[in-house]
Amino acid sequence: MRLIIAEKPSLARAIAEALPGRSSKRDGYIDAGDTRVTWCIGHLLEQAPPDDYDERFKRWSLDHLPIIPEQWKLKPRSQARGQLKTIREQLKLADEVVHAGDPDREGQLLVQEVLEHMRWRGPVKRLLISDMNRPAVSRALNKLDDNQRWQPLYEAALARQRADWLYGMNLTRAWTLTGRQAGHDGVLSVGRVQTPLLGLVVRRDEEIEAFEPRAFFPLWIEAGVATGSFKAWWHAPSSPWLQRLADKGTPLPLDDKGRLLDSRPAERLARHLATLTTLGDGHVESVEASDKSQPAPLPYSLSALQVDAARRFRLPAQKVLDTCQALYERHQLITYPRSDCRYLPREHHAGMANLMISACVGDRELERFSGGADFSLRSRAFNDSKVSAHHALAPTGREPDYARLSRDEANLYRMITRNVLAQFYPAYRYREVKVELRFAKEPFRASGRSVIDEGWKVLFQRTAEASEAADKDVADKKASAKNAAADDKTPPPLPALTEGEPACVLDCGIEEKETRPPEPFNDASLIQAMMNIARYVEDEAVRRTLRDVDGLGTEATRAGMLETLINRGYLVREGQAMRSTRIGRALIHALPPAVSRPERTAQWEQRLSMIHEQGDPAAPFLSELIVDLRALLADSSASRLSTALASVGGATPAPRKGGGKGGSRRKATSYKKRASGSSSGKTASGKAASGSTAGSNKDGASRKSASSRSPRKRATGSRRKTDS
Repeated sequence: MRLIIAEKPSLARAIAEALPGRSSKRDGYIDAGDTRVTWCIGHLLEQAPPDDYDERFKRWSLDHLPIIPEQWKLKPRSQARGQLKTIREQLKLADEVVHAGDPDREGQLLVQEVLEHMRWRGPVKRLLISDMNRPAVSRALNKLDDNQRWQPLYEAALARQRADWLYGMNLTRAWTLTGRQAGHDGVLSVGRVQTPLLGLVVRRDEEIEAFEPRAFFPLWIEAGVATGSFKAWWHAPSSPWLQRLADKGTPLPLDDKGRLLDSRPAERLARHLATLTTLGDGHVESVEASDKSQPAPLPYSLSALQVDAARRFRLPAQKVLDTCQALYERHQLITYPRSDCRYLPREHHAGMANLMISACVGDRELERFSGGADFSLRSRAFNDSKVSAHHALAPTGREPDYARLSRDEANLYRMITRNVLAQFYPAYRYREVKVELRFAKEPFRASGRSVIDEGWKVLFQRTAEASEAADKDVADKKASAKNAAADDKTPPPLPALTEGEPACVLDCGIEEKETRPPEPFNDASLIQAMMNIARYVEDEAVRRTLRDVDGLGTEATRAGMLETLINRGYLVREGQAMRSTRIGRALIHALPPAVSRPERTAQWEQRLSMIHEQGDPAAPFLSELIVDLRALLADSSASRLSTALASVGGATPAPRKGGGKGGSRRKATSYKKRASGSSSGKTASGKAASGSTAGSNKDGASRKSASSRSPRKRATGSRRKTDS
């Protein structure tokens, strides 16, 4: 008998439906003749808590740290014992096992850890399914791989799981007990992803609060030429007049971005410009015109979709993930959603015409766009070298029944479908013109853009949305942040111009503006920050190394991490903004800087990638982590935390209403600094509390007697993918 073990019941049903012959549902499995299909329900096993290794560890004590298992133990989750029993019984009857976990690191671990736990030593095949439509599942069943080929992915996942346990459990216990010494009654959770993510928000919030606006004074003219007029701006950094003043010892009144910080030079120049009203009082010095093209935005990865959905529909990242999971499992309208890839296999191109026409049925606009698509085009999205275990999110070709879809499901389905459909439209082409003029020997600059061919942009209802879709294409690492400008900042076309032609000043003026602080983080910008974590690393050598790393967290964990930080009282939502609370800030100020910055966790992902992709052994990675962990435990400081709790500001979450879910929104009553008061900081997840312990302290704050019973845990459902 062949036993197929799926990651979840919905996948098991899809597999059973694709098998030949009739199938019948049994208790915990599906019988399909000589094949049986059973399933996991998320992780059936979990890392054993510290007291399973030693009864002493039930009591939280700094003297016990670090806790490092000699032989790692897994134990059944309480709600999974029945399904584990079913799998064990079916394994006794099986000749061969097919591993049908999701096509990612965690999916590989989830099924294989069960096989290892039950000491299965028979043959194992690997079934990779990214599309739950019956034809796609049938094709996958005919392309089974040897699971041994995926052993490095399992080793990487196992190393990640153990490293998270060591790091999160030890540091959480250490800082919870240190917090008690500092007068804070509650769990202080620390993790390899959550803490650097919190650090990003804390540093941004404090940068905003410390920001002091400065006035600056851009000078503009309405330049007249033979064929019309247009607005141009004084380019003060290259002003001969200001340079002469600087040569005489007068400091240049410019900031590091070339903005004029003193209105007097602009006012003096404006008075003179007002007299240059005759054609010929100035001239066009240079005209630079170039034709450019912009390819369609790539199909979505999960994170890229979360970014765009947060901007367009104000959907939290977790809501996007949950909605995509429903589109994949319940409706079978999209392919595997937890993908970090934005490319499609070349072999998919051949069947795209029929697939996309079916996928667009029922939506008038998508039907119109599919009718105008050229399915012979092969865009940059069809690239086998960019596709690994899974490909970009795409429609499956099943005709959608919009009556059965929620508003969020319909919106996300349209976004996913439209980005794939855009691959069959030509590039957006435009002409860009840059002009420099001279008036009174002073430089003025203008630019304009005229459309040659709208191309794929016709698929997007608003031009600003189309511009955003291309400019926020995170796969293009050369994209500049300034390209995110809204449509109303796109320069209008310029009149026909010739180098050397005369010009005059029709009007001029000075605007008074203020420098602005950085924007607070929100769901979209935090997900994007996690994807592009190298931007937040100060060391240039490390930044270069990290540019090729996937980022902070994974596609599957990023959304949940935002909600975890909210649940633990470290972040709150204020409107669309994510703000740090007092306890969140105090923790970041008290922790060793290396714990709250992204370098370590991004480097972890790099090492895990080397285990997976190059077959590096996991033992050195874990050994180095333990050395690092001992140093971090030695740096825990009650006095540093006490000082931080007394001095930092932060937002205050509204009181919780009877055990709300992780995605619940909270109002902040204030965003001003507080010099006193305390916050419980208790975690909403029993997992964080149970996986925690403590370390030594250099400041000697009553360290010897620091011990405690384990903080009380709340019962919660198990999470499939976690960060301690």
